Amino acid sequence: MAYLAKSHSRDTSEDPTSTGPSDEFKHSTVNKPVFFTAAGLIIAFVLWAWLAPGQAETVIFGSMNWIAANLGWYYILTAGIIVLFVIIIALSRVGDTRLGPDHSRPKYRMFTWASMLFAAGIGVDLMFFSIAGPATNYLTPPEAEPLSDEAARMAAIWTMFHYGIPGWAMYALMGVALGLFAYRYHLPLSIRSALAPIFGKRIRGATGNAVDITATLGTIFGIATSLGIGVVFLNYGLSELFGLPTNAAVQVALIALSVLITIFSTVSGVDKGIRRLSELNVLLALGLLLWILVTGKTAELLGQLVQNVGDFFSRFPGMLLNNFAYTDGAPGYPTEQWLGDWTLFFWAWWMAWAPFVGLFLARISRGRTLREFIFGVLIIPFGFILLFVSIFGNAALSHFQAGDDAFLQEAVDLPESGFFNLLSQYPGGTVLIAVAVFVGMLFYITSADSGSLVMANMSSKASLRDSDGAPWLRIVWAVITGALTLVMLFIDGVYTLQAAAVLIGLPFSVVMYLLMASVLKALRAETRSLDSRLQSVALASRGTGSGTDQLSWQERLAGRMAFPGPEQARSFVETTGTPAVETVALELRNLGADVSLSKGESAEDGMPFVDLTIKFPEQEDFKYQLCPVVHATPTWAPKQDEEEESYHTVEVFTARGTRGVNVMDFTEDQVIADVVSSYETHLTYMAMGGTAGTSFTGVEAEAPTEWDGTGTVDSELTENDTNSN
Repeated sequence: MAYLAKSHSRDTSEDPTSTGPSDEFKHSTVNKPVFFTAAGLIIAFVLWAWLAPGQAETVIFGSMNWIAANLGWYYILTAGIIVLFVIIIALSRVGDTRLGPDHSRPKYRMFTWASMLFAAGIGVDLMFFSIAGPATNYLTPPEAEPLSDEAARMAAIWTMFHYGIPGWAMYALMGVALGLFAYRYHLPLSIRSALAPIFGKRIRGATGNAVDITATLGTIFGIATSLGIGVVFLNYGLSELFGLPTNAAVQVALIALSVLITIFSTVSGVDKGIRRLSELNVLLALGLLLWILVTGKTAELLGQLVQNVGDFFSRFPGMLLNNFAYTDGAPGYPTEQWLGDWTLFFWAWWMAWAPFVGLFLARISRGRTLREFIFGVLIIPFGFILLFVSIFGNAALSHFQAGDDAFLQEAVDLPESGFFNLLSQYPGGTVLIAVAVFVGMLFYITSADSGSLVMANMSSKASLRDSDGAPWLRIVWAVITGALTLVMLFIDGVYTLQAAAVLIGLPFSVVMYLLMASVLKALRAETRSLDSRLQSVALASRGTGSGTDQLSWQERLAGRMAFPGPEQARSFVETTGTPAVETVALELRNLGADVSLSKGESAEDGMPFVDLTIKFPEQEDFKYQLCPVVHATPTWAPKQDEEEESYHTVEVFTARGTRGVNVMDFTEDQVIADVVSSYETHLTYMAMGGTAGTSFTGVEAEAPTEWDGTGTVDSELTENDTNSN
């Protein structure tokens, strides 16, 4: 069969940025143990918090204070390890490994992909904390004297840090794990699949369910925290615009609105429309930022931005592991409390959101190298966050220093007020507030809608098709999330949600360590694969010993300047490639190998293929597949027929795709030599794995027999895997 060798080829999966499945696929079936356990635990928690709010408040805040006092170092160390881990991967030789087969290329162009990452860095919570964070860090800094020049210098830096590289490193880790095991190792797109090297076949049972339950619980608390922040933020904004009261009734109405919109988008199929509005939101947020910059103290803000950038990167290593072991903090606000309210909360919150955002990042990044992916995720979204926090945070400090002594204190005491109070000081303040409410409302709605989808997917049986959970499941999760948000707000507002996020981050941090171990094991296998190719005989020496088998220089030039059509590719596979592979298969079978040989034609274009697989117990299977590949004819091709816009090669596919080696000008003996050389390379790779074996996933996963240009597989789960969830 042929696949199109271009970056925008057919993709059999749904749009990865969509919040709904393609009509082409059926919805995944519910995973009952995961759904009923996770939903039951959340409902029980909601009932407890509703019926005994005082007790719930005591337990939640008491637990958070204990964690801050005794395990703060653990959260900080975990964040530091994750940052170091992903950067080492990006800089190492395995950084060239792709999130997909070797031949896969990105579906989205760099600008489009960067725009998606850019949009991922914006949310209603960023508007909330862009003022509240610097205000707190200026009035009650963890290290400097309150209201000092040093406190002003670090005020925005600490907020950038909390929204910066450590959190995005957590997202990058999750995206790497999900993308590698789904798109390169042919397992379903789920967290349990990413832990296959650790737990093996146990991911199909109770162990895998426990992982998914933990991830679901973490995600729902992370989303509830964001929704709670959005509710109080929007309530204040609506109060400023329309005089609505800032009370529980309005907040209940806003939560109900998010549930109703999720139901509407689920049953009406307007998900893509909501996504388009969210893209407009990015432009509006940029507009707000530029308005503050242009109509405010432009030169001062730009100067502070430049210094913020320098300070952030020069101080980042020290900030990363700073747990204030030698600092008492500001009067009335000890560092232990500051640490729990800010650093520990943010690290736990990022962990809770990691499955949600990591899934999105993996879907839009299929075909990119690990190096591209990691540095893109660490740099592009943070670039916008740095601009946003610096400009808004420093504008707030400037307004305070100009004589409004109550401004920052109100932003600390009532965090949702800071952003709107700042906008009201600029020309067109009412319009700016209206735009901010609109932007916040759309971010709030899309977070609720997408969050219910992700939780539905996490509580459904995973498949290779990336299909989504059933619509009714999305609605159920939307209702449960709304109820959780509501009861937490009733206890002590946003602070309760922050404390709960710190608690849920503790068990999920264990999952993050397991993911690092799993990815490390996979990348060690990639390193062995690279080493085995270097140590083995060169791929297919052109000839098997007879001088007549060597190509003359004229034949070599003719091969390089030829641009064969589909019939020539078909003829080569049928008359040269297939007999050669059959000869090797027969010999290996006679030698006792567990050989599987399949021939067929692509369902898409009718092109033939031949596929040789040799199975090894507790080891990775050997795969050698000859497949026609379609390429665009280059403009420099001699005697180019204008009607022939493409040409064919015949390439060798392994379980991890093709590296672009064209064997179409090989003789039958040369193809045989190539198969043997590839087999020797695989034996070398297995020998490097030692007694532990090279089947690092421990789970049966069939390599595809049909490929497309983006690395999307057309194969189904094996019979065992269909019942694994």
